[in-house]
Amino acid sequence: MSQSTDRPEPVDAAVTPRFGAIPTFMRLPHIPDPAKLDIALVGVPWDGGTTNRAGARHGPREIRNMSSFMRKVHHVSRIAPYELARVADLGDAPVNPIDLMDSLARIEAFFAKVHAAGAMPLSAGGDHLITLPIFRAIARQRPIGMVHVDAHSDTNDRYFGNNKYTHGTPFRRAVEEGLLDPKRTIQIGIRGSIYSADDMAFAEGAGMRVVYMEEFAAIGVHKVIAEARRVAGEGPTYVSFDVDGLDPVYAPGTGTPEIGGLTTLEAQHLIRGLQGLDLIGGDVVEVSPPFDPSGNTALVGATMMFEILCVLAEAHHRRAKRR
Repeated sequence: MSQSTDRPEPVDAAVTPRFGAIPTFMRLPHIPDPAKLDIALVGVPWDGGTTNRAGARHGPREIRNMSSFMRKVHHVSRIAPYELARVADLGDAPVNPIDLMDSLARIEAFFAKVHAAGAMPLSAGGDHLITLPIFRAIARQRPIGMVHVDAHSDTNDRYFGNNKYTHGTPFRRAVEEGLLDPKRTIQIGIRGSIYSADDMAFAEGAGMRVVYMEEFAAIGVHKVIAEARRVAGEGPTYVSFDVDGLDPVYAPGTGTPEIGGLTTLEAQHLIRGLQGLDLIGGDVVEVSPPFDPSGNTALVGATMMFEILCVLAEAHHRRAKRR
């Protein structure tokens, strides 16, 4: 993609207050043409894969609202994402709230256009099943690696009889479909009671590196970062961040909370530690505003989205310099 110095800029909160203007991700312009972007911020307002507490369909709207707190430059890395890449709010992927399979097809088709235009997607869900159609759109040519922060592995097989598509199954389906390379996948923060003793058999048997929360606590975030970098290697890698990977004291507004999770600061350090990898996209999922009227979980989602945006923009800039 040709580089342009005409990059979209966020609305300046020192000029227009945060409670003013139309809400968009990071207060960026809404640009519905992915060909004009290097990184497309996308909402996927759908939670048809949720098995218990619904509400993540409202996540993108509230994350947009709370993203007004984000500014232009990362305070630690000094990455200024809007100087490194053309970034804007692409809008929402189309969904069908009453038809799961139709929604998967609609989401895939939307992200296929984003991918064909050469833009990297950074999405706000929505439940975690949304990652499967995104992978179908961006990983058809070759399987990708993944850094996955979550309380749950999401590699179960079926729910409620023969239902293969829920927010607990996306990464099993992605491996089966040849979209996700399990040997280049690391899952961080896994914890909580399980359905049976062999619940993790697929993930571990396929070769995923599973960092249970107990190991995370024992070795610390910096060694986990080193392990994530080792597993991801030099190939294309996606970042998927489920807010239930955090302890619910930090993110109570989620469908399947599990106590004993990461702190927000640990999660921030973890994402920052991915700088330099060949990152090709990411998502923040399972923000369910009805369970947190304070807006704090949506703020966490917006902040983690900004953290991922910074490392994606750096990855884009590094690749552009090599071209």
